[in-house]
Amino acid sequence: MTEKNYGELRLDNNDASPPIGAALVVKVLKYPHPALTRKAKPLVRVDAELKKTIREMFDLMHQEKGIGLAATQVGLPYRFFIMNLAASIEGMNEEYVFINPAIKKRSGMATLEEGCLSLPDIYAEVRRPDKIVISAFDINGEEFTYELSGLLARAAQHEYDHIDGIVFTDRLDWAGKRAVKGALAELEEEFETDRRLGRIPDDKTIKKELEELESLRT
Repeated sequence: MTEKNYGELRLDNNDASPPIGAALVVKVLKYPHPALTRKAKPLVRVDAELKKTIREMFDLMHQEKGIGLAATQVGLPYRFFIMNLAASIEGMNEEYVFINPAIKKRSGMATLEEGCLSLPDIYAEVRRPDKIVISAFDINGEEFTYELSGLLARAAQHEYDHIDGIVFTDRLDWAGKRAVKGALAELEEEFETDRRLGRIPDDKTIKKELEELESLRT
């Protein structure tokens, strides 16, 4: 399926632009946090504050030994994600930022094991296209198109799913979902415990916070 990109971004170097979030502390949200199932909205501006947040996301991703991280995984309802296949700060030359991405073409199929920072210790085989053509904007607001294959294509599709409110376990067949059912139940129990202890706000409060963030950048 071909998808349209989301228009042009405005590059804004004004440091006085509205902050993404007050006293933002970037951390990976765990399933089943509501922010993970909310479809992200396209950004309309790239500014200094956004660049700072993206750098923090890379630092967090390196710390967690991940190779990709979507904005929705850190509670930001924006259509962008980052990747670094080196999974380390030493591999900074392999860092990729995809803002307002659109997958133009998919081809081939392959089944490989995937994991996710938002679903810790859960791994399962996922069938996806092996090659994609993807367009997006980079950190400087410049549009680009990449032809990706193998692990790069898989990682990009995994993160792309995140900004559409989809986690990789949603892609599993019946047998795969049955295999991870117990692990998902444990994460759900941990989530409800954290909510009872006041560590996670209720759904209404989360929805309001996400809408406020959307109003700043979309």
